[in-house]
Parts: sequence; C-alpha cells; structure tokens
Amino acid sequence: MPHQTDHSFSVIARQQLPWLYSLARRVAGNRAEDVVQDCLIRAYKAYGSLEDVQAAPAWFRQILINCARDMHRKEKRRVDESPLDDTPEQTLYRRIVDEDPLPYSETVHIDFLHSFSEEDVWNVLDQLQPIYRIPLVLVHMEGQSTADVARMLGVPRNTVLSWLHRGREKFEKEMWEYADENDLLRDLAGAER
Repeated sequence: MPHQTDHSFSVIARQQLPWLYSLARRVAGNRAEDVVQDCLIRAYKAYGSLEDVQAAPAWFRQILINCARDMHRKEKRRVDESPLDDTPEQTLYRRIVDEDPLPYSETVHIDFLHSFSEEDVWNVLDQLQPIYRIPLVLVHMEGQSTADVARMLGVPRNTVLSWLHRGREKFEKEMWEYADENDLLRDLAGAER
C-alpha cells in the first residue's frame, strides 16, 4: 500500500504555525497571537479554496497579512502624517556624526548600529505604527518585493514605497531616541576609550 501524505488542514496549519507566529510578531507586535488566531480561523473557513498544498506557505502569509491589516484598520489609529516639507532632513548618519559619541571614529555609523542587540531592534520596531512596520518587515526582513507587498496590502506600489521611506525615517529617529534613553551612546563611547 503506497504511503499517503496527510493534507488535512490541521497538519498543514501545524507546519505553518511557527513561521506564521514569527511573521505576526513582526507585523503586529504584541497582538501577534490575535492575528495568528484570526488567520487560522479564516484559513480554516477558506481551506477548500487552497488548490495546491505546495502553495500553502504563500496562501497562509497572504491571509495573515490581511488579518493584520484588518486589525489595524479596526483600531482606526490615525497615522501621524506630516507634510514632507516638515520632515527633518537630519538622517541618522548625520545625527551620529554631529553628536559623535566616538570621537575620531572612522566607522561611527557602523559602530552605532552594532551597539544594538536584536532585542533592541525589535523594541524600536514595535514602536512604529503598523502602517510603517508592516512594509518594513515584509520588504527588509521577509525579502518580499514592493510589488508583492502592494498586492498583499491592496494598495498601489507607490504607496508602499512612500510608507517604506517614511518608515525608515521614523525607524532611524526611534533608534536614536532608544539609544539615548537606554544609555547605548554612553556605553558605546565608554567601550571606545
């Protein structure tokens, strides 16, 4: 008797669960469990539409992104939109050079970034509004193209590019403030002396 592969929903969902939770943590922060639960419910209801089991990872990812997007819409958080003219021209690199905690360092930008642990980066990322965090995670951490992210989020590609640009600016600002609040600048300067 030939070996049959079990393609039941529970088996496929269990295989995807660790990865789904990891992605949900990145796009939904402390609401990850809620997003995964909603994703699993929607996936279960729509399981009959999954034609190819090999497509399950992409299928689950799309459902999870839709769930995260819907959750954020329901929360109706207003995005802090400021006109581009009011956006400071100060980049993270310029600010580091201007307030260099490492005098005479030729690699001040790299030195600064290496002062952050992975946990520090996640703490900063969690501070961003979902409209910026989700595209940043999908493009820079998950390796998705901006066209794919636009399709997942149901917005034009130029909107995704705008969110990425603004998200990177906000992330840089939050990185600096986090470093300042957590004495990473002082710790880094002390390590160089």
